[in-house]
Amino acid sequence: MANLREDALHKLTSAVTGKYGAVVVEDLNVAGMLRNRRLARRIADAGFGEIRRQLAYKTQRNGCRTLAADRWFPSSKTCSGCGTVKAKLPLHVRTYECDACGMVIDRDANAALNLAALAAAAVTGTGVAGDQDIAPAVSKPRGADQKTRTTRPGRKARPGRAGGVIPQQRKEARDRPQTEALTLW
Repeated sequence: MANLREDALHKLTSAVTGKYGAVVVEDLNVAGMLRNRRLARRIADAGFGEIRRQLAYKTQRNGCRTLAADRWFPSSKTCSGCGTVKAKLPLHVRTYECDACGMVIDRDANAALNLAALAAAAVTGTGVAGDQDIAPAVSKPRGADQKTRTTRPGRKARPGRAGGVIPQQRKEARDRPQTEALTLW
């Protein structure tokens, strides 16, 4: 089975790199997808990492380009016709319907069109992916480029312990009212 998978991946990546001048791959959270017990076996069998590795060296060998779309790039949520981005699009919805222009298209075909537009913009140098060196830093959705936890004000290094911080005394654990449980200390 391993040899069959390896052969199929080599044939797939050779066909893709031989046919197209630019290949766009999405940077997916594979480790997170493997935590879904219903999909884990199929995702592991697909070998996303091996596909990406083979595409990288085969595009270089064939004189093509490999582009990696950012993990937070909304390829399925963006309308390929007018560019409107939906706030939410659950995985079970397989047909994309644009609220702004009324276009109805398969979700995967819509994502493919958006990735093709990203590749075209990167090749011509007018898109975000092509101008990464020159473009100012663009904030990522969901605050992915920011710290996830704020530091508490007033914690300064004090003498008395390695690292200079004296641990705060904590009260015994007890049931707290809802308002007290929601406050950060």
